[in-house]
Amino acid sequence: MIALTSEPIDVTSALYELQSAQAGAIDIFLGVVRDNTQQRPVDRLEYEAYDRMAIGEMQKIADDANQRWPLLRCLIIHRKGTLQIGEIAVLIGVATAHRADAFEACRYIIDTIKQTVPIWKKEIFMDGEIWVNAHP
Repeated sequence: MIALTSEPIDVTSALYELQSAQAGAIDIFLGVVRDNTQQRPVDRLEYEAYDRMAIGEMQKIADDANQRWPLLRCLIIHRKGTLQIGEIAVLIGVATAHRADAFEACRYIIDTIKQTVPIWKKEIFMDGEIWVNAHP
């Protein structure tokens, strides 16, 4: 499943979707809104996306990950809109037969999303705001 949503991400539902009798490992990465950036207090984040292109790019990343590692299941869910401190911004989940594949695939997926998918993040501070570039 590949999705953009304005609704909170349900980790329990994602875990259910990832379950497979063949899976020896399920890895879930959660990107969470933190309260600071470079020692500057963050009030909230705002995400914008070019929906159709973002979904297409996330699907390409999932397909590529599936070529690199033997994935049984793959989920990519990214929020858009205004997110408060502590909310989940992105969930990457994979199920594989072995843990090393699960860890490597999850890391590849999130790192590639940050570099290539048209989703933009604005950090809102008490004294201003900035659009954030992708982090390598």
